[in-house]
Amino acid sequence: MTQQQLRIYVPPHPLIQHWLGVARDVATPSVLFRSAITELGRWLTYEATREWLPTQETIVQSPLAACPATFIDSRIPVAVVPILRAGLGLLEGSAGVLPLASIYHVGLVRNEETLEPTCYLNKLPEKFDPETRVLITEPMLATGGSIMAVMAELTQRGVDSSLTRIVSVVAAPVALQKLAAVYPGLTIYTATIDETVNDQGYIVPGLGDAGDRIFGT
Repeated sequence: MTQQQLRIYVPPHPLIQHWLGVARDVATPSVLFRSAITELGRWLTYEATREWLPTQETIVQSPLAACPATFIDSRIPVAVVPILRAGLGLLEGSAGVLPLASIYHVGLVRNEETLEPTCYLNKLPEKFDPETRVLITEPMLATGGSIMAVMAELTQRGVDSSLTRIVSVVAAPVALQKLAAVYPGLTIYTATIDETVNDQGYIVPGLGDAGDRIFGT
């Protein structure tokens, strides 16, 4: 039996690198930061859906002859789960790549003293089809508290972690280690992995408070 291991991909795409640089810059205004996060959601989701979306083979008639064709298998459900607030920034780009996906919102707020998350909104269904492909959008994987809470909710509802993808802009080792210990079949796509998290729970160098910068608050 092959042992599963957490897979982390940092795609070397120049557009991902470009928009990450825009998002990193403290001088980037909110409207441009929001555009950068949308674009990162688009291109990271594009990368994350390789060999992940279910397909079916068929025959179509071209103007000249019959030929084989491959289509997305719409019988297999696909879900996008943005973690509010900041996950909404990636959602527009992700939803553009996955227009037929169902979208389920989960809202978490972090206690700035304990750094522990509290759930204030949970729109997940009671049960997922076990074949559902789930894409989670969360710009910052920092202390790991929020993503671990969402993964627990999903797996309790029948989601297979090996069919789950996380799209993140910046990830930190502490969050990745927590995920690897509990969900070794998981796959993460991130624009970069930063070295550390400071005492306030922010990734360094990171992006700052992604939610505040997305919404200008």
